[in-house]
Amino acid sequence: MDESGKVGSESRTAAEAPAPAAEDGSLRDQVIEALTTIFDPEIPVNIYELGLVYDVEAGADGDVTITMTLTTPNCPVAGSMPGEVETRVGSLPGVRHVDVNLVWDPPWTPEKMSEAARLELGML
Repeated sequence: MDESGKVGSESRTAAEAPAPAAEDGSLRDQVIEALTTIFDPEIPVNIYELGLVYDVEAGADGDVTITMTLTTPNCPVAGSMPGEVETRVGSLPGVRHVDVNLVWDPPWTPEKMSEAARLELGML
């Protein structure tokens, strides 16, 4: 993590989040697309738009590393969400290995949500 609180080389804020990729996109784009199919059970927004995913790295060798958080350390899915992310991403063609790093710093705040997520939740 650098001094700005970003993790990894391609960290982004929700406002800077790239749109999910088409089927012919890069492996990283396909991983992001898969992450948009996983929803927080308490908030009707996918984990990517919710801003829970801080970084996605996808190597040419098929190794994927995802750095993410949860809305709170006491989140009811704290034990299962990282495993669901690993399973979904690991099922993508071309993915050889998935590491999911669950971090609490920086903590998640509603400001990390994308504009689309805020709109969905009536926050705009």
